[in-house]
Amino acid sequence: MKLQFLGAAREVTGSCTLVEAAGHRFLVDCGMEQGHDLYENVPLPCAPAEVEAVLLTHAHIDHSGRIPYLYKNGFRGPIYATDATTDLCEIMLEDSAHIQEQDAEWKNRKAQRSGRPLVEPEYTTRDAEAAMQLFRPQPYGRTLRIFDGVEVTFTDVGHLLGSASLTLRITENGEVQTIVFSGDIGNKNQPLLRDPHYLTAADFVVMESTYGDRDHPPRPDYLAELAGILQRTLDRGGNVVIPSFAVGRTQELLYFIRQIKAEGRVKGHGDFPVYVDSPLANRSTTVFRDNYSECYDEEALALIREGKNPLSFPGLCISQTKEDSMAINSDPTPKVIISASGMCDAGRIRHHLKHNLWRPECTILFVGYQAAGTLGRALVEGADEVRLFGEDVQVNAEIRQLTGLSGHADRTGLEQWIASFSPRPAFVFVNHGEDRVAAGWAEHLRQEGYTAAAPYNGSIYQLAGGHVVCLEPGNQVRLTKAAPQARDVVRTSPAFERLVNMGKRLLVVIEHNRGGANKDLAKFASQIQALCDKWDR
Repeated sequence: MKLQFLGAAREVTGSCTLVEAAGHRFLVDCGMEQGHDLYENVPLPCAPAEVEAVLLTHAHIDHSGRIPYLYKNGFRGPIYATDATTDLCEIMLEDSAHIQEQDAEWKNRKAQRSGRPLVEPEYTTRDAEAAMQLFRPQPYGRTLRIFDGVEVTFTDVGHLLGSASLTLRITENGEVQTIVFSGDIGNKNQPLLRDPHYLTAADFVVMESTYGDRDHPPRPDYLAELAGILQRTLDRGGNVVIPSFAVGRTQELLYFIRQIKAEGRVKGHGDFPVYVDSPLANRSTTVFRDNYSECYDEEALALIREGKNPLSFPGLCISQTKEDSMAINSDPTPKVIISASGMCDAGRIRHHLKHNLWRPECTILFVGYQAAGTLGRALVEGADEVRLFGEDVQVNAEIRQLTGLSGHADRTGLEQWIASFSPRPAFVFVNHGEDRVAAGWAEHLRQEGYTAAAPYNGSIYQLAGGHVVCLEPGNQVRLTKAAPQARDVVRTSPAFERLVNMGKRLLVVIEHNRGGANKDLAKFASQIQALCDKWDR
């Protein structure tokens, strides 16, 4: 068995690992990078058509966001994910494609005016819709044979609705090996979702390390802290603007605000309005309601049994259209605005920041991780001024973080998760953490007696007989600011890249027809010849 790390290697986003085992080749996750690269990425070493399947841990875009790109470039294999992950991907991938189409349209308007070449989105909504036809939803806990010699089991890991750790059972040359991919390990005692289920047996483990360098602060009284921020800001006559991940964090906030209102914790503002200004968040909330039986914790289930909707309350306003969104900032009523994206790098939240960042009576409340290089990270780290839509905006609003509200396990949670394996795995690969954090967590594991490493992007490992050999160390050279520009000079166009991938897919299709009837093969060959004659230049 071989592993090649192609994303989230000494980075937090872009999770993607190529597995070659039992004569087959498949991906675990196929995520999109967010924020800036620290190390240059290694491309997929084969044509997308040569990837036989994708196993998906959960729906967040940094784990699923390049699946439509894979489809666009020739991938046609099955995509295995839990039922809830499949439901969420249907709306999240479409939303991602829509954002890319809008960005391309905006860039092309500028390019036409300046005479620069036009760009095309990495993929379109049509690609996203077509990719969804490849999903094969799976329940938790059932072992599925995806190939001869390869079985997978999905286990609830408590990070997001439908999130899972993957247990792969690989049989090669009469030897059986088990490898566990942690996915994103959930934080304990969070609203709505169950705590992560721990696994106990694996020969090898690939685990995340997002918070491997620190513990979350002592668990605060979320309701009291949030209610205090709401009370203080509304009393000032300001808005509370919450950049929030549309899937997961927004639903947790609705759960908290419902309870704050039910218990009357904010005084003097009646059923103050709460706007959810994200079509994706609104559709995701529907998915959360539909999948409660498999993923909700006992407290949330108890509300449902009482006939109460855990995610709804008086004063909740759903914003769908652009006109709805624009009207929010035209209304002087103090309010709560929950909008995506959670790191402020795209979406409607940037408009709300433009209208509210300069107002000292307002509060910008961050409720999730902010990756390096994002606007959200800059604001959290104390930026005095930011640029939005070509305009410099002063940061006069109060900047706050809701401490401890995280979908990721902290250092102690990671220790508890890895300690559940008995006996210890023969090797632990550390991914999904910033460079320093991933390296530090791997070193911590080594000090605790584990054999562990934090792979670099592109590194290749061979696993056999309980032993691990590094075949390729990967890219260990950090990018400079000039490096991306230099790469862009020689980069081929996305259209030509796709054409090359389609050619490679043709070879895969040809191989699939080995042993076919001579008449059919001759017809196929003639069609290829005619195509070549038409385009040969």
